This record gives sequence, structure tokens and C-alpha cells, in this order.
Amino acid sequence: MKEWEEPKGFRHELGPIRPPSEGGSCSLLLRVVRNCPWSLCKFCYGKPYGRGKFSLRTVEEVKEEIRSMGKMMEMLEGGKIWEGFSVESGEGLHNFLMWFFSGSRTVFLQDADVLLMPTPKLVEILEEVRKRLGEMERITCYTRGRTLFKKKVEELRALREAGLSRLHVGLESGDEEVLRRMNKGLTPQEMVEGGRKAKEAGLELSLYYILGLGGQDGWKEHAKNTARVLNEVNPEFVRVRRLVPLKGTPLFEEWRRGDFRLQTPHGELRELKLLVEELEFSGRLCFDHFANPFYLTPAGPRWVFDQSYEGYRFPGEKEEVLKRIEEGLEREEALYVSSASLSALETL
Repeated sequence: MKEWEEPKGFRHELGPIRPPSEGGSCSLLLRVVRNCPWSLCKFCYGKPYGRGKFSLRTVEEVKEEIRSMGKMMEMLEGGKIWEGFSVESGEGLHNFLMWFFSGSRTVFLQDADVLLMPTPKLVEILEEVRKRLGEMERITCYTRGRTLFKKKVEELRALREAGLSRLHVGLESGDEEVLRRMNKGLTPQEMVEGGRKAKEAGLELSLYYILGLGGQDGWKEHAKNTARVLNEVNPEFVRVRRLVPLKGTPLFEEWRRGDFRLQTPHGELRELKLLVEELEFSGRLCFDHFANPFYLTPAGPRWVFDQSYEGYRFPGEKEEVLKRIEEGLEREEALYVSSASLSALETL
């Protein structure tokens, strides 16, 4: 007798966002939790999730989806048409098929803070992924730095052994004052301690740095202290995200009132130069987002940095990054598309 009922349809609930690098690898998106438990950071404010209430999905609900995906894999691999096999989500089916036909290699667990799910339950979900969908090259998720800080090394190690391999974490800044002003709910030391625990457990770290988050008044402290935290944690990836104030966030209102002064395009590059000069880590610095510094030419937009998901290897390619910064500073500032002009976008 089977321990579970044979799925009669394809179910796949999708969350709204995932890292660009997970899109590049056609990761299967598996929603484990819904929305963000914090939603108070001034620059984000839970806007990508529609400020929806945070909740955990039940283990059985997620496992049922995984089983339906496993059934779909069996039919596709056997060349069968799924007669009578209903599909509840066209968008979810599209994500699944992109993943399947690109090699079924990577999975990304959604939404904003997956590690808030109790460790035994998350282990059960990870084991179900491997049981029904096969071994993966990579299983990753978002988590908050504060949640990571609170986790025990033994819990993180259990997740690693169950198949989780990489954590995407928003550091944003290593400067305590910037974090406080932005209401991040995290201290630099908590990020250092949480990051070190993740590394000890064998998990890769992809930390995010928001270029310009210190504004024109606090950019030096923002860059220097962020480099210090990154050096102490030594993550595998540092991903740069340019600050663009979006409507509906408290930071957008502060900027419009004149209480926050955005960095200019050249100011952003000078901030990056200071950060890179101070960086002493053995990971990769990545600029894999379209909003990172770019300028206009007759042939179209040109980005200062390569936008590959793997970025620049440090310390070997550190001088190449500094060279590109200097070349960027030689360009007339008026040619750049400023973060202020990008604020007209609804989302990034």
C-alpha cells in the first residue's frame, strides 16, 4: 500500500521573485513559505510580495506538489501525454518545463525567509525533493541574516546534509548606522556570526550589497564597514544591487522630501572603488542585475561591469574591477542613467 495518494493533477504555487542567478540556471521554484516576515526595510518594505502576510506552507502541501512534479517527470520521460492529468497553474507549469528541459539541475526554495521553517520540517521537504525529483547540483533559498544568526550550526549542518547547498542573504550594508536607519533588523556582528555558522556547516553564501544605501552623506562608512564584514565572513559570492528608490517605500518618501540624498553615478563608482580596495576575500564579486551602473552610447546602453552570474574572482580579478571603475569615472557623468531616473519603474 502506498504511503501517499497518486497525484491526479499538476500543482505548483509560485512566489513572485527569485535571484537572477537562479533564473539563469532555470531553477525549479518551490514555494515553501509565503512573503516576508519582516517587510519593514525602508528600501524594500515587502513591496515585491505585495506586503502580504507571512506564513509557512504545510509540509504535506509542499510534498504533494513535489509528488505531482515527480509524476509529470515520469510522463515526460516516458513520452506520454497527460490525459486526464489536470494543470492548476500555467505559470507554474512553464517554470517546471523550463527546468525539466534545461536538465533539471537546480532548485530554489521561495519566499523571503525559508529558514524560518522549523529545521525538521525543512529537512523533510529537502529529502522529498531528492526522492521524487532526483539529485540536484544545487538547492538554494533566501533567508534573513537575523534568522541565520539564530540558527544553530547543527541545524544548518542537517539542512546541508539533506541537500540545501547555498543561502542568498541580504547583508545590504556592514555599517551599523546605515542598517539602523534603513530598519534592517540586523547588526553587522549578527551577520558575521550567522555567516560563519553557515560556512562551518558547509553551506555556500551569496551576500547582497546595496550600492548607494549610505547616500551621499554616509557612503564612506557604508563601503568600508561592508568590506570589513565581507572580509570576516568570506562568502562565496557578493552580489551588488544598486539602490533605486521605488514608490510605496519609506525610502522613496525620504528621498522625495530631501531627507535622503541619492548617490550620483560617479559617486556610486567612487563608493565601489573604496569597497573593492578594502575587500580581501576569496569569493566572487558579481554585478548580475540590469540596474547596476550603465551609460548610454549611440549603439545602446553599456554596462560598466560584466553581468555574468559568476562575476569576478577575488583576489585574482580585483585589479580588473578597479580598472573598469576608473574607465567608468572617465565617462561623462551626464551619459549615465541615474538611480533617480530608474525610480520611475514599478519594480526591479
